[in-house]
Amino acid sequence: MRILFTSLASYGHLYPLLPLASAARDAGHDVVYATGPGFHPTLEKAGLEPVTAGLTLHEAFGLLFAGDTRSRYEVPEAELNEAIGKAFGRLLPTRFMTDLAPLLAEREPDLVVYEMGNPGGAFAAHQAGIPAIAHGFGRVSSGGPMDHISEQLGVFAAELGLDGDTRFFWGQPFVDICPPSVQAPEFAAGARRVPLRPVGWSEPGDLPPGVESRDRGRPLVYLTLGTTGASQAHLLTSALRGLASLDAEVLVATGPAVDVAALGEVPSNVRLEAWVPQSELLPHVDLVVHHGGSGTTLGAFAAGAPQLLMPQGADQFTNADAVVGAGAGAKLVGDELTTEAVRETAGRLLADRAVADVVRGLAEEVAGMPSPEEVAAQLPQYG
Repeated sequence: MRILFTSLASYGHLYPLLPLASAARDAGHDVVYATGPGFHPTLEKAGLEPVTAGLTLHEAFGLLFAGDTRSRYEVPEAELNEAIGKAFGRLLPTRFMTDLAPLLAEREPDLVVYEMGNPGGAFAAHQAGIPAIAHGFGRVSSGGPMDHISEQLGVFAAELGLDGDTRFFWGQPFVDICPPSVQAPEFAAGARRVPLRPVGWSEPGDLPPGVESRDRGRPLVYLTLGTTGASQAHLLTSALRGLASLDAEVLVATGPAVDVAALGEVPSNVRLEAWVPQSELLPHVDLVVHHGGSGTTLGAFAAGAPQLLMPQGADQFTNADAVVGAGAGAKLVGDELTTEAVRETAGRLLADRAVADVVRGLAEEVAGMPSPEEVAAQLPQYG
């Protein structure tokens, strides 16, 4: 079977698809992966054939704000949400459609698997008469910028002759890596879900020294604000100071958007790392403090770790609400996010037995979901 996978060129959008794409390849299918060239080395390391398609998020927003000298934080929320709707609901899908059309004609895949943030894959498949299924990257959110995206996509899809609710991806099967108990109820009830266990994916690499051999009597707290511009030095510093005052080891993944020098000197119980293999690290962690990105949220569910979320944008707020609603952690938003609040909340979560029971149950729920190999075996029925 010939299968084309496609996603936006972003860690949070591409990494969730790699386990299924790799399992499909291992099952003997002819797999090609279409995304931006910046992630082609990652795909090659995973043993997948990359091809170029689409714009990056930076390119898309560069086009929308061409000539605008304001920083992202100077743009009013309403204007920013409208731009997000245009980027994800029209600009990015259009470019992916354009780039995928000749590729689909040349490769003639039997099935297109498109990441939910890249509906251009669905639109291109529809125009080529090829079956398509969606692949999620986390909880399906609504509200805020998501409503603007859905509105734009609904108009675009109607122009192409695709009927159905955009929230449920035009009635197509949807590979859902979110545990059912924390998935959006409306989506879980209405979509044609194909459950898939969220398997973390990291670039191959070693864990920081001492993580595997450390004394488990002292908790390990992992702090990350992800790989996007949401990573701000002042926010990281505030959280870091609060965590450093705990009787715990603190491992901070600073990511590419933070100047480590700007963090200054850190206490002896804090370790700064530009990058860590997160999927390998999480099973060793006692608390995850993060921005609310889908990959980290699901990874913590799978690892059975409590979470303290500090959401900054996009779907991070609804992810935080889901974690809090499940009893699996806490959130700090806006003015609540102080050094003292981080210290107090993190200390409470580390000692809370009720939270420990909840996250243990979530880990068991994730472990019981179908594996990538099991879902790869189902793919021929959708082609």
